[in-house]
Amino acid sequence: MSTRKPTLEKISPEFGSSMRVIKHEAYIGEKKPFWHFHPEIELVYVNKGKGKRHIGNHLSYFNNSQLLLIGSNLPHNGFTDRLTVNGTETIVQFRPEFLGEHFFGVPEMESINNLFERAKNGILFGIKTKKKIGQKIEKLSEKEGFKKILVLLEILHGLAKAEDYTILNADGYTFETEPQDSAKIDKIFKHINDNFNDHISLDEIADKVSMTVPAFCRYFKKVTGKTFTKLVNEYRVVHATKLLSESQMSITDISYECGFNNFSHFNKVFKEFTGKSASKYRSELKLMVQ
Repeated sequence: MSTRKPTLEKISPEFGSSMRVIKHEAYIGEKKPFWHFHPEIELVYVNKGKGKRHIGNHLSYFNNSQLLLIGSNLPHNGFTDRLTVNGTETIVQFRPEFLGEHFFGVPEMESINNLFERAKNGILFGIKTKKKIGQKIEKLSEKEGFKKILVLLEILHGLAKAEDYTILNADGYTFETEPQDSAKIDKIFKHINDNFNDHISLDEIADKVSMTVPAFCRYFKKVTGKTFTKLVNEYRVVHATKLLSESQMSITDISYECGFNNFSHFNKVFKEFTGKSASKYRSELKLMVQ
């Protein structure tokens, strides 16, 4: 499947290091996520934070914590809406060949090499692995030199052996390098993100990128693999899962707050995307420990 062209982000490791480790320990203001990719593999651990995930064709909401591994050149948006009290977000970025072109090709590194292959579609790890490895990731920023390399290898080994994980783009995800698509698709995503709880007409969104409606519909389906209506509904359902998790609003009020003008239509779309009704989703949330 051919999909949209994101922006290439240039990443520079710290001086004297072959990797980049960034740790946020407080809310850093409203972030403006943008659709981007980079050849570096990205490991993301959020401890006590909430936000949307948009990785490849996968869109969802996380509450409290997440542990992700994003492979080389997999397009994604930023993650954290906000960090809660005592929350942290740690990001580790490194090239697949940061220890040499053939290092991960030796037999002893086979499991990590396979991990990198799976990560090309995005990996979300479960509670058991988060508890086991999350703290090591947070402490990586305190390490230097040889010790930092060893700890990262220990982390990667643990992730490679983990069994509680989900592949976020199970059907695969590729994109064509068309630089002119970058600004256009970013503008479309931004408009959807800012206005999904209102009606967005095809005339309105096509005009945003100076296209006719038929041309826009063909273009959007080509670069995202989805219709415009389906993607807007995904944004609405993801926001609904956020409100079901965080608010005491009635499900009817949530449906209208998310841009659905028909409650039965909301129920149908919500079940299509999540596999369950909104009421069941909320009841199961109360039983979950994240």
